[in-house]
Amino acid sequence: MIIPSINRINELSRKQKTEGLTEEELAEQQVLRKEYLKAIRGQVMSTISGLTIVDPNGEDVTPEKLKIEQQQNKSKLN
Repeated sequence: MIIPSINRINELSRKQKTEGLTEEELAEQQVLRKEYLKAIRGQVMSTISGLTIVDPNGEDVTPEKLKIEQQQNKSKLN
């Protein structure tokens, strides 16, 4: 879950600034940061994959690559 991870990341960051971190805490911090970034990237990709781009004339101008990915995602859900 993102919320507990970000809380722990922030806690380690504060400790790093004040007293420093042990090797174990530095390793934990790196793992948590990677997990957090992976989750954020997944959310961004999920949002982007649901987009449809329309020009001012009302024409669908969604890039072909995105349309293909959207079709693949729909077939995975069915």
